[in-house]
Amino acid sequence: MRILYLLFAVLVFLFQATPGVADLGPPSADTMACKAQGGFCKLVNCPPVFSISGTCQDGQLKCCTR
Repeated sequence: MRILYLLFAVLVFLFQATPGVADLGPPSADTMACKAQGGFCKLVNCPPVFSISGTCQDGQLKCCTR
């Protein structure tokens, strides 16, 4: 019977909401412009076949396009 209480506690722990993960609201204007160009946002340098064509997230990320 004790195992059921332990199992229930583990399940509650596993399925709880992850702290820090939330909807951040609408994307910024530069992010929308990047997506409209067919690009994607990246924190570090773009992959070799892509070039940096702007910024995302109010200048915090790089917009990579072909």
